Amino acid sequence: MLTLSAAAGMAAAAPVPPTARGAAASPHRPLYGRIDTHHHAVPPKMRQWAVEQGMIPPTGGPDWAQWTLSSTLATMDANCIAVGVASAPVPPEVFADRETAESGVRVCNESLAELVRDHPTRFGFFANVAMLHPDLALEQAAYALDELGAHGVLLTTSAAGRYLGDRAFDPLLAELDRRGAVVFAHPFSPKGIVEVPGVADHVADFLLDTTRTALSLIAAGALDRYRRLSIILSHAGGFLPYIAGRAEGWGREDDDAPDPAKIRRALRRFYYDTALPMSPYATPTLLGAVGADRVLFGTDWPANPASEVARETARFDRDPGLNRREHEAIARDNALRLLPGLPGGRR
Repeated sequence: MLTLSAAAGMAAAAPVPPTARGAAASPHRPLYGRIDTHHHAVPPKMRQWAVEQGMIPPTGGPDWAQWTLSSTLATMDANCIAVGVASAPVPPEVFADRETAESGVRVCNESLAELVRDHPTRFGFFANVAMLHPDLALEQAAYALDELGAHGVLLTTSAAGRYLGDRAFDPLLAELDRRGAVVFAHPFSPKGIVEVPGVADHVADFLLDTTRTALSLIAAGALDRYRRLSIILSHAGGFLPYIAGRAEGWGREDDDAPDPAKIRRALRRFYYDTALPMSPYATPTLLGAVGADRVLFGTDWPANPASEVARETARFDRDPGLNRREHEAIARDNALRLLPGLPGGRR
């Protein structure tokens, strides 16, 4: 995840005794055909652009900034990942200047498209757009999807304090809906939030931003207006599955809020990746709220280093809350159904 400071993976919860539902489950065999939908990349031209923008230093910097193709392929192979859907989340404010938005988005998207062209069996990509320039964002989405072969569009969960349910984003969402496109919603820290000393923003603040944008889409009726649009919520939807019951109560307390049934339907309109990460705590809640068919495998590489990717992938493989069908659906099959243009990988 591309933030202006170093990002690291959220530490997984310690194991607890398996639930009754998963007690009979056995460890699952690794799948070479895993498809990683929460997978970041910073090819050389993009990295040079980020250095020129002052986002990262010329050498060193956060884990994500030190991306290399060789380390990526090694990590993918070590964890039986056939395909990574590359993305490059950039804070929307970086693109506030229109000239920077035009040149920067082009560098990002063409760098990722080149990665896919050079390694067509190993990568897909989600394209960037300049969300703060609605007319430009429409042009960039069309170019990326029609000319560069993007498999979807990355939208940050908020831009200049506005969440995705804000009417300012309606023209872009309407066009993506017309195309039946996939949106990968990636968070940053909410604007104006007070930092907690010793607690990195990716531990909770990112999850709050994802939750807020999901609720904004529900409250604005965007999921009903844009029925052909598919939205992936990063990090298992943040807190959304966990607070689903509270969100249903919101509908009973406020005459202007969605009714509880609408909240339940909305939960199953989103897709969710496993980069929370999954754990004996998270898995039962997520599957209970949305079902395994709405969950996609994700590692958050290289914000999560290779050691963390290996640890979380191994935990996913032996998660007692998943049966074999659910495991294979999350690891591979759901992504191929959602993104049929991806290379299928091999088992």
